Amino acid sequence: MNEFRFFPQAASSDAPQTDAIYFGLVIVSGAVVLVVATLIVVFAIRYRRGTRVGRGAASSLASREFEIGWTLATLLAFLGIFSWAAAQDFVQLRPPPPGALAIDVVAKQWMWKTQHPGGQSEINSLHIPAHQPVRLLMHSQDVIHSFFVPAFRVKKDIVPGHTEELWFEATTPGTYPLFCSEYCGTDHARMLGDIVVMAPQDYGRWLAGQPQGDDLAKAGEGLFRELGCSGCHGENARVRAPPLAGLFGRPVPLSDGRIVVADEAYIRDSILLPKKDIVAGYEAIMPSFSSRLDEGDLTKLVAYIRSLAAQGAGP
Repeated sequence: MNEFRFFPQAASSDAPQTDAIYFGLVIVSGAVVLVVATLIVVFAIRYRRGTRVGRGAASSLASREFEIGWTLATLLAFLGIFSWAAAQDFVQLRPPPPGALAIDVVAKQWMWKTQHPGGQSEINSLHIPAHQPVRLLMHSQDVIHSFFVPAFRVKKDIVPGHTEELWFEATTPGTYPLFCSEYCGTDHARMLGDIVVMAPQDYGRWLAGQPQGDDLAKAGEGLFRELGCSGCHGENARVRAPPLAGLFGRPVPLSDGRIVVADEAYIRDSILLPKKDIVAGYEAIMPSFSSRLDEGDLTKLVAYIRSLAAQGAGP
């Protein structure tokens, strides 16, 4: 028999802080509603028809001071709540900590496909170790989806054509439901999954027992050669094109004077929209592969180019 919970279990390192913000806002909002409701009742009784209470206008000075006072008080309260929520929770969630376990997630109607660094893949399920930061690199193959795990207090919309990132650290072993919280079609309600949090040693044994296919980087390398990309970007290429070894994560000077960071979004744009950002010193000769690649292929190519940063070697 499942235990009834009025509130989802808190099973991630950020859940307590998120809950504190939620309950804090509920308390503040409830206090404001109580004050306003009390004033309405008091004024309704005091100034009801037939009472001998002065209804003349207050002096302009008192009225101006009152207006300025409650406006500043409201502004300061808002800024205080915003600073507390943003600085202590949402800003900290942006950069994943070093050494986070990177897992690729592909959302499509109507399933979740996940792949671990070693090539182990799952459908509508994701096994992760407890007490280790997990970084999800998420893509959509069709429409907008939203990765939502109530127990972790995390939710991230997955927009087609973009690489979305989300990280969390699970703290309590167990199985937690995964939902798509963005309406994505007829069977949206059936787009469910499970996040299985395991003790580190149990996760290691589970991972070793799974069949290992080619990981995304290795599959991307094969696709890279199949598409002929190595003819321009390889070590022995005859066409002068930007080298890819050590590219990922570094600043790239462009022909228009801008400098961008070679992240997932930049790599995807370079493949699909090669004329958008031209690297300084190179000609705009690369063709677009937008009609030849699906979301899965793009994910593989980005994973391969990302791996070259760690290897420090070209294809």
